[in-house]
Amino acid sequence: MSDRPLYSDAQGVSDRLGRPLRDLRISVTDRCNFRCVYCMPKEVFDRQYRFLPRRELLDFEEIERVVRLFAGFGVRKIRLTGGEPLVRHQLETLIEKIAAVPGIDDIGMTSNASLLSAARARSLRDAGLRRINISLDAMDDERFKAVNDVGVSVQQVLDGIHLARDTFDSVKVNMVVKQGLNEDQILPMARFFHGTGVILRFIEFMDVGSSNGWRRDAVFSSRQIRDLIDAEMSIEPADPNYVGEVAERWRYRDGGGEIGIISSVSKPFCRDCHRARLSAVGQLYTCLFAGAGHDLREPLRSGFSDAQLHEHIAALWRARDDRYSELRGQRVVFRPKVEMSYIGG
Repeated sequence: MSDRPLYSDAQGVSDRLGRPLRDLRISVTDRCNFRCVYCMPKEVFDRQYRFLPRRELLDFEEIERVVRLFAGFGVRKIRLTGGEPLVRHQLETLIEKIAAVPGIDDIGMTSNASLLSAARARSLRDAGLRRINISLDAMDDERFKAVNDVGVSVQQVLDGIHLARDTFDSVKVNMVVKQGLNEDQILPMARFFHGTGVILRFIEFMDVGSSNGWRRDAVFSSRQIRDLIDAEMSIEPADPNYVGEVAERWRYRDGGGEIGIISSVSKPFCRDCHRARLSAVGQLYTCLFAGAGHDLREPLRSGFSDAQLHEHIAALWRARDDRYSELRGQRVVFRPKVEMSYIGG
């Protein structure tokens, strides 16, 4: 295997709105051990739900090849998602393969951390994982169990966060805030993580997929979140780390660290979005809210050369004009959308 990207385009590629391709998020499985009510509600994802058979998933060599192609466009950041990525067997092998791709210098993962042990954290680190985002939607145990809907306790996730802090370079905690479900947990979460070095990020309840019963009146806005925290623990805006960062950064005036607020509904950031998403079966999505993807598995398995695949991906990105969140703010947008559990958010 060459130590260079499979097919390099030094100039990169931009879409119709001039947005470059910079990040790739890879779903390694559609399965998850949680049934969060805003993502995989039990009434849809029950015991009869048919998850993807193993043979349909991209294998690690196919994923590695896709990563090499994307590295050729200038992609440097890879995030592994799911479902829950820790349920994918031998995930460390995939991370090792990705870490060996020239140009890839940032590998992260989004997880609920309930399956994270000390040994697993170390093996992931040794394979090349450097950053982890962990989902936690309440500090109250009964409330959190109501959200994940499988009886996992807050302490089990906190144990995972503790292990992650001891192992990885960066740990962030993500809280999805839904009006009427857990907005009263914003301050308890902020108090708990204040001064710990863990960045807590609040995410507006989004209309991803078609199964989570999204309504606009269930959105607790980023401004409400900010004002609620600021009233008790004064915060001030902080500069973004880079163009296209999804979270607005706020830091505590007392030096207690920072929080992030992701405002996809009330303050869309489509114009700076440079992320592509690859599903576990090789569908490429150019927007989190897309209704359909573009098949890469078939050309991967039917003998396409690297040059052909490179041009195919480039053409898909050049044709991209997605800005769903902006349009949602201008008019009601009805269309079927891919489920978050399928492409990992």
